[in-house]
Amino acid sequence: MTTTGSDGGVPLLGCVADDFTGATDLANTLVKNGMRTVQLLGVPDAATPVPAADAVVVALKSRTIPVADAVAQSVAALDWLRVAGAGQFFFKYCSTFDSTEKGNIGPVAEAMMERLGSRFTIACPAFPENGRTIYKGHLFVGDLLLSDSSMRHHPLTPMSDGNLVRFLGRQTKGKVGLVPIATVASGAKAIQGAFGELQEDGFSIAIVDAVTDRDLAAIGEACAGLALVTGGSGVALGLPANFRGQGRLADGGGADALPAVAGAEAVISGSCSPATLAQVARFADHAPLFAIDPLALAEGRDLVGEALDWARGRLGKGPLLVSASAPAAKVAEVQKRLGVMEAGELVEKAMAAVAKGLVSAGVRRLVVAGGETAGAVVGALRIRGLRIGREIAPGVPCTVSLGEPPMALALKSGNFGDADFFMKAFRTMP
Repeated sequence: MTTTGSDGGVPLLGCVADDFTGATDLANTLVKNGMRTVQLLGVPDAATPVPAADAVVVALKSRTIPVADAVAQSVAALDWLRVAGAGQFFFKYCSTFDSTEKGNIGPVAEAMMERLGSRFTIACPAFPENGRTIYKGHLFVGDLLLSDSSMRHHPLTPMSDGNLVRFLGRQTKGKVGLVPIATVASGAKAIQGAFGELQEDGFSIAIVDAVTDRDLAAIGEACAGLALVTGGSGVALGLPANFRGQGRLADGGGADALPAVAGAEAVISGSCSPATLAQVARFADHAPLFAIDPLALAEGRDLVGEALDWARGRLGKGPLLVSASAPAAKVAEVQKRLGVMEAGELVEKAMAAVAKGLVSAGVRRLVVAGGETAGAVVGALRIRGLRIGREIAPGVPCTVSLGEPPMALALKSGNFGDADFFMKAFRTMP
């Protein structure tokens, strides 16, 4: 392993994310706060050089795989980051705490703690800018308790309990406690004091309340001495200031600089979230759309070939959209007929094949909607790393792939972005 990190040294922060768009969300937060950040896709091998960056985020596709596999991949990524020289580590998961009562968040966090010899960490998925807040240990999406939101009906990780202390406690061997909002509002020293008291009382993980970015900044400051921090990307906004205060991170700008990329433009949409459905509908008013029907795929129809034939005559005349996004009722029908995992894998495989064909035909500027879809697409394109640039929407930055040919990419979590996101992405890309 070649150590060529930030300023010829090593990365300050090593991160492991449980999905691709979540990793990009985290990298976006770090870049906005002045850390040059590279995202690596999949567990790096020993021959992978350490990028010249202040932070390295390893993006996995481990959110919904079996617990043992998620633990193994996460620990392997952590081991690579440790060898790379990172001094602090971050485990990133969704701001809606996507998991089941068996995992994977709790088991992965505890495995990483054990690997690092750490006795205590936090869990804070709050992201107020996107409406995710934690109050008295309960996670809210906008004005709704998580368990009353659309996440209650998520096909893979239905969140029927918004009490994170109770929910995470069912996933972990250790005790889960709470740092309440009154303590958080008192600042970093008060939060650190609460950490100490919880450890003395035998707690190994603390849910930390947060309702504003100011809360997240205080939490980040309080985490300066923790080997491992876990949460959504929001809590990471306070970490760069710690490195800056230690004299290890420069104050200068330019963390979001990316090279320009020219080429045809396309959108691949596999998410079925309400936000993505609105984006697909809005974009279809201005750009050609090819719809992928999972049931037709299952019956053997070559929709991949049809989509690529349809696209070839339109490339270079403006962006186009290939979408498998569908309303909840349609998704439920498909899952009932094919099975939940089978339906998801069928769509992901098809969308990845479409993306590969589009790139072969000259697409170099690509927007992908949906975490699972993004993972399948970058895997099919054999993209191993991304440099992170300007923000398109909260939680979603522009990126440019490492290697040749370079591609401008926007990898969007299903729930992120307003209705005009796709057009904004192309306007913001370098």
